[in-house]
Amino acid sequence: MGDFDFLVGSWDVTNRRLAKRHVGSDDWDEFPGTSVAHSFFDGAGSFDEIRFPTRGFNGATVRIQDRATGLWSIYWMNSRRGVLELPPVVGRFVDGVGTFYADDTDEGRPIRCRFIWSGITPTSCRWEQAFSIDSERSWETNWIMDFTRTG
Repeated sequence: MGDFDFLVGSWDVTNRRLAKRHVGSDDWDEFPGTSVAHSFFDGAGSFDEIRFPTRGFNGATVRIQDRATGLWSIYWMNSRRGVLELPPVVGRFVDGVGTFYADDTDEGRPIRCRFIWSGITPTSCRWEQAFSIDSERSWETNWIMDFTRTG
């Protein structure tokens, strides 16, 4: 069984995204989504597509596990841009929580990016994205997705 097998299936997703990042804002934009996820490579791969009907775009994620290290690489795609976003976030699950990191840029500034998968049950889970602009001394969570299983 793969670490992301919990995600296989259909989900309703409540999204909360910061209206402005890196300014200390507490103004959240909330919007719906739906997601369908699949597993491949006997659980060493995962793919999902998420639709944001009120935002006019879709996203897709592909996850692949390095069998030698056990580390997952997670790649994001946005239908508006039509490219595989690089770099991937890389990490693993420990005690039921998945934590993944990448060095990236946001609005032209270097950042450290973190994804966390937590609260995993058969019918729900949570994904969070946070950025650090100070070498991980502090983090600003800027997008939260709460998943509820459908069907």
